[in-house]
Amino acid sequence: MDIRQFMKQKLSRRMAITLITAGAITLAAYITLNLPPFGSSAKGKRLKKIKASKNYKNGKFENEEHTEMMAGDASYPKMIKKMFEKDPLRQPNKPIPTGISNFEQAIHTDEFKITWFGHSSYLLQVAGKNILVDPVFSERTSPFQFLGTKRFEGTDIIAVRDLPNIDLLLLTHDHYDHLDYELMKQLNSRVKEVITPLGVGAHLERWGFQENLITELDWWESIDIFQECKITSTTARHFSGRGLSNLQSTLWSSYIFESPNHKIFIGGDSGYGSHFKKIGDQYGPFDFTILECGQYNEWWPNIHMFPEQVVQAHLDLKGKVLMPVHWGKYVLAYHAWNESIERLHQAALQSNVTLATPKIGETMHSKNLNSKAWWRAIA
Repeated sequence: MDIRQFMKQKLSRRMAITLITAGAITLAAYITLNLPPFGSSAKGKRLKKIKASKNYKNGKFENEEHTEMMAGDASYPKMIKKMFEKDPLRQPNKPIPTGISNFEQAIHTDEFKITWFGHSSYLLQVAGKNILVDPVFSERTSPFQFLGTKRFEGTDIIAVRDLPNIDLLLLTHDHYDHLDYELMKQLNSRVKEVITPLGVGAHLERWGFQENLITELDWWESIDIFQECKITSTTARHFSGRGLSNLQSTLWSSYIFESPNHKIFIGGDSGYGSHFKKIGDQYGPFDFTILECGQYNEWWPNIHMFPEQVVQAHLDLKGKVLMPVHWGKYVLAYHAWNESIERLHQAALQSNVTLATPKIGETMHSKNLNSKAWWRAIA
């Protein structure tokens, strides 16, 4: 065999090995991304409703206001590198202090109760009903519980068995810090009704929820619920997706809950934008606004609000009392764990905005709001 034949055979073997390796990696990635935690894609009538939405263009959902996901010199390698840098300020150096839960319904119809479970999870008890919003009880906000940073010490005080039966499960979008696969598997027999943005119902159906329990809403779509109550899906400035192949394939929403005695804005995740004033002008004023506060950065300024913007959004909404969420349990950005709430507290004082700041696990009564700066004791 001459040298040319030898080199040709050697290159052929290398090419074969490369192709086999690439194929194996592709197959492994395909299998992984199709595991249950990643959810499912809409089909049938759910897909038909998605395609009919004016917010769905070129195979994906778009924000009403032009929104760049990243800004400045941002890049995924830079963000990943930054997340792995050690910073002791990102986590509290003591366990998070917690409050006492009381899931009995308020006696009077002009009152409501809310119990915060940390981050964006809470139980709203209003009009004699139990409404569970974006519940996440897992140790990590990740498709797999061996990936990602752990929740703060002391924040795991509530389990599914502790909750009352849920009249309504309300989901704002399908990110892992708002839609918990492991928790959903435990909840599906405890929930009477589910409302989600377009496309999110497909995840739940794969995880065992009955199709007839799930209602998907487009932006500005309303549904009557319970007795004399209404929920309206309103826009947010964010994005969606649980895997590499389904980004923007489901909608992200905020909600308005209206009863004969209350009007509550449920914010979900959103960057600051003109939509807050639009909602405030059309539907305000609100007795209570629940808005995200935390996980912001100059690299993604359009999809999460800075604390001062949270106060402005509350004012745009014509809100009376502001409760900040999306903080206090998980590390999802680079700022100090208590920076967001401290900045919000100062901005609220300057704008004369009334805050409700319950401890994790604390049931707060609408007639007896907790506005104490409890986080300063462990700063």
